[in-house]
Amino acid sequence: MAYLGNPAYTMAVLEKHGFHFQKKYGQNFLIDTHILEKIIDAAEITKDDFVLEIGPGIGTMTQYLCEAAREVVAVEIDTNLLPVLDDTLKEYDNVTVLNEDILKVDIASLAGEKNSGKEYNNGRPIKVVANLPYYITTPIIMGLFESHVPLASITIMVQKEVADRMQVGPGTKDYGALSLAVQYFAKPEVVCVVPPTCFVPQPKVASSVIRLTCHEKPPVEITDEGFLFRVIRASFNQRRKTLANGLNNAPTIPVAKEDIIATIEELGYPASVRGETLSLEEFARLSEALKKKVH
Repeated sequence: MAYLGNPAYTMAVLEKHGFHFQKKYGQNFLIDTHILEKIIDAAEITKDDFVLEIGPGIGTMTQYLCEAAREVVAVEIDTNLLPVLDDTLKEYDNVTVLNEDILKVDIASLAGEKNSGKEYNNGRPIKVVANLPYYITTPIIMGLFESHVPLASITIMVQKEVADRMQVGPGTKDYGALSLAVQYFAKPEVVCVVPPTCFVPQPKVASSVIRLTCHEKPPVEITDEGFLFRVIRASFNQRRKTLANGLNNAPTIPVAKEDIIATIEELGYPASVRGETLSLEEFARLSEALKKKVH
């Protein structure tokens, strides 16, 4: 069949259905076959896999996923794309398109229950593939992780600077709460950088494909995951402030300032230390120590 990675075919499909891009959805459709193939290869999709695709758009990557996977569920928020997807995916019987907001979808039910007579995955780890809108990348990624649905990997196209933030370590300018959160749940690895010319319409910035291979268990042991992330967010909310001041200014950290400073010093750091110098392991120790002093 004519794959949508062919730019001329893509434009013909859009014109046929009278589709107009909507800025509010951050729509930039991938049309480069080489990048599509790299994504499928990086995600290591096999005929045993159930794949959740977020934002199929016009079905460009969905076609490749249907060829490679056992079952695909594609979640698309834009109602105007449904007739396009009906057309471009009509040859596949292993795909279901859900017209929903991914942030409101019960992903656990997709992974574990029977839907429309199909038993999608019976609770086994699923693989997520997506070309994510830049404006909502972080909420989607964190929503997937925090749902605690069994995930094998998340292979996604994101803004290059966001991919850079996901993989860096302490002491770098891009290091922050997103870096720590992603690395708590997964091992990040940038697959390739993607120029704007690979999309219709072309975005104003470069993108990257990044694969997040999910940990079977987190690399650090903690007793309260939610509190750890509150500590991390508070530590980076005001980057120019010291770690102690950032934590003290956060209403989500109910610990007296003198106890915060004492805890930091007990762990061997100066009171003037900043959050961007601490590793995930160090944040875990800090979180556990602060938790004991919550009033």
